[in-house]
Amino acid sequence: METLSNGYTLNIPEGAFPLSTDSILLSDFVKLPAQARVLDLGSGCGTLGILLCAKDVNCHITGVELDVTAHEAAQENINANQLSERMQSICADLRNPEQFSSGHFDVCISNPPYFTGGPASHRAPTARRDDHCTTEELFAAAGKMLKFGGDFYLVHKPERLAEICTIAARHKLEPKRLRLIRYRPESGISLILLACRKGGKPGLIWEERCLFDSQQQPTEYYRTLYHL
Repeated sequence: METLSNGYTLNIPEGAFPLSTDSILLSDFVKLPAQARVLDLGSGCGTLGILLCAKDVNCHITGVELDVTAHEAAQENINANQLSERMQSICADLRNPEQFSSGHFDVCISNPPYFTGGPASHRAPTARRDDHCTTEELFAAAGKMLKFGGDFYLVHKPERLAEICTIAARHKLEPKRLRLIRYRPESGISLILLACRKGGKPGLIWEERCLFDSQQQPTEYYRTLYHL
């Protein structure tokens, strides 16, 4: 059982993807408009949704998850945190977005599969491979489900940034904010956080953050992320 901010908890069943730095980083990066309607693409056990509910008491979260076990765990987390009026989990395939109303959501979020192709990718957990959802399919779903001017937030690996931006453009999602994450000042970029706006004009703001300083001590950014 993980304890989150504002008294929320997260129970992750054995074998499911654990609460990760990726999700913590992404939930902090997301900017929600008032009364935001949020769609979590590949929502797993409801981790991102509960993190956002802890962050904003007025948002409403819909999670879409293909795996039945993860979906059932999300339902249990929703009930345990008494969030049934603000959060729901749907067991469905996000590659078939016709089951939802187009242009309904203010924000889409995703902590998607990072790895694609080749035998080496199959050493990664299923939740980290794009066997069941490619980056193209992910952006197609976000592009369809977002209202005009809505934002799609995701966390990914830096080596795939060029590919991601190319795919985003095909679905009329303009990269607007980019945050580069380093573990230490002297280390390379380990993760990227990207916000893309549906119908947005060109213009990218980027920034860098470090999790630890050169003495291996948590930075102020890290301490804020984990409410230390």
